[in-house]
Amino acid sequence: MVAPTKMKEALAHLAGTDPEIHGVLVREEARQSEGLELIASENFVSRAVLEAMGSVLTNKYAEGLPGKRYYGGCEHVDVAENLARDRAVELFGAEHANVQAHSGAQANMAAYFTLIEAGDRILGMDLSNGGHLTHGARVNFSGRLFEPVFYGVREDDGRIDYDEVRDIALRERPKLIVAGASAYTRIIDFEAFGRIAREIDAPLLVDMAHIAGLVASGHHPSPVPHADIVTTTTHKTLRGPRGGLILCTEEHAKAIDKAVFPFMQGGPLMHVIAAKAVAFREALSPDFPVYAGQVVANARALGARLVEHGFRLVSGGTDNHLLLVDLRGSHEELTGKDAEAALEAAGITVNKNTVPGEARSPFVTSGLRIGTPALTSRGMREPEMERIGDWMAEVLSSPADSERISRVREEVREMSTSFPLFPEALRV
Repeated sequence: MVAPTKMKEALAHLAGTDPEIHGVLVREEARQSEGLELIASENFVSRAVLEAMGSVLTNKYAEGLPGKRYYGGCEHVDVAENLARDRAVELFGAEHANVQAHSGAQANMAAYFTLIEAGDRILGMDLSNGGHLTHGARVNFSGRLFEPVFYGVREDDGRIDYDEVRDIALRERPKLIVAGASAYTRIIDFEAFGRIAREIDAPLLVDMAHIAGLVASGHHPSPVPHADIVTTTTHKTLRGPRGGLILCTEEHAKAIDKAVFPFMQGGPLMHVIAAKAVAFREALSPDFPVYAGQVVANARALGARLVEHGFRLVSGGTDNHLLLVDLRGSHEELTGKDAEAALEAAGITVNKNTVPGEARSPFVTSGLRIGTPALTSRGMREPEMERIGDWMAEVLSSPADSERISRVREEVREMSTSFPLFPEALRV
């Protein structure tokens, strides 16, 4: 594979300094360019975000907050962080924003230690039903430092039963309720979660990492009016750099800032914060709601095509950017692990995922999670989604047929390279 000329020029110095790492970057750029990225938590940033990430700001230590740093020489990075905070507040209609969290997981940790104490009981969504590691999974800090209890989805329709959530909350009396998911395809009723939390006098934490871009664009109801603290990643549907963001009421502002630094982290990543500011500016533009609407339209088009081919979708479809395919409904013997591998060989990247009523290991699974943010960023629309659905069905109908997989791979490459990673719409 030959990398595009621009990539070669941009990495010319690296090529002479460290050819091994240079090779990694070139090959990864080619993989992204020539394949179809359908992992729901991934996206492609704009050139502007990429340039901010790879900037001289990576050289600067800036522990503390703007105007209250522990190091000198922060007058310029202070401007970048204030821009990021102000834009995040404007974008989501929040009272306060902290942009220093290195990841969504660390944003959640800061939120926990702002609202509750170690050992307290938390109520979150079960990982196997679409929750996240940081919502109480036993292998994660959230399940080791706190006492987790869980709600899930109805096995028959894959949807949250809010009456059941209320019953569990009344019975278990958690000190914190956590809403949000990593594999849930329907609108989440944050207002209902807020009512339940108030009924048991517990705060509500919403992790909107997957749907933040849809919230920002008005394609999903906002949790901000109903939650004490809202956390998110800044990539996924928000299309920014990999990182975390915390939004909260003014009541929790000082505690959140202290929970990030000095409690949890040291120096913030100023190059990432600058890239977050760029992404928030892009999300405030009139073009972003158009993009987010197309993400949802693409997910529905792809889902409909897969249903035409006999696949079963958890909840029967989607309201957001992702699909959850239950292979037991169409390919009883095919595991999520094997399906993922076959599709990857054909240049289609998805991830295996547990499904409601899962009987297999989380390392094997009976499902696939599929998302449309990244391909939408490249300019693909409904016709491309339908073709992708055809390819997926073709590969999974005979996942050991190497000749068929090779042919599909060439067709995938041909379509992918006609949609550049950095189309004009993403340039700022």
